[in-house]
Amino acid sequence: MCGENLPGTSIKTEDGPCCGMCLRAAPFFRRAVAFGAYDGVLRELIHLLKYQRVQPVASVLGRLLGQTIASAQLPTDLVAIPVPLYKRKQRERSFNQAEEIARALVRSGLVTGIQLDTSSLSRTRQTVSQTGLTRHQRRANLRGAFSVVKPERVAQRNVLLVDDVMTTGTTAGECARILLQAGAKQVFVVTVARAVKETAMHVQLRERVQTVHA
Repeated sequence: MCGENLPGTSIKTEDGPCCGMCLRAAPFFRRAVAFGAYDGVLRELIHLLKYQRVQPVASVLGRLLGQTIASAQLPTDLVAIPVPLYKRKQRERSFNQAEEIARALVRSGLVTGIQLDTSSLSRTRQTVSQTGLTRHQRRANLRGAFSVVKPERVAQRNVLLVDDVMTTGTTAGECARILLQAGAKQVFVVTVARAVKETAMHVQLRERVQTVHA
C-alpha cells in the first residue's frame, strides 16, 4: 500500500501486502509505487536534476516512471499531478523537479491516457525540513501546506501524484488527503525512488559481515 519494502514483515490483506503502520493508520492514497530504492546510480541521477539542475536527466527519470506505471496495473484514466513547491522555493530553484519528471513521463508515451495537470494542486506555505521530525511532527508540519485551487479538474478523477523521492510518505499522504477532500476518486503515488528503511534483520546481517571482516 505505502510501497515500503519490508521483507518478511508484511501482512497479507485484500489489497495486497501491508505493513504494520498502514494497518494501524491507512494512508489516504490507494497505492504507492517506485522504480527503485533511493541509492546508488538512481540517487545520483535525482541529485543531478534536483541540485545541479541537469534538466535532461528528467527525460531519463520520466521514462523510468513510465516503465513503473506500465507494470503496476494502475487505472488508465489518470490525471498526473506533481507535488508542488512553494512559490518562493520554486523561484529560487527556477524549476520543480517533480513537475519536470511528470512532463517527461507524459512525453515518453510509455503509458497512454495520462493527462498532466500542473496547476490544480498548490503549496500555500513554506514548511521546515522534515528531517529529524517524528511522524506526528511531520504531519503537523504539513497540515494546511497544500490546497486544491481547481477542484473541478480533480472531481471524480483517478489522480497520479508524482514526485522524485518518497521517504516516509507524509507529504504524499497530505497531498492525497487534500485531493480526496476536493473530490478526487482515488489517489495513487508514483516516485522515481523510495527511501528504504533498514530493518533489524538488515542491521544484524551488516554487523555479522563487519565481524567476519574485522
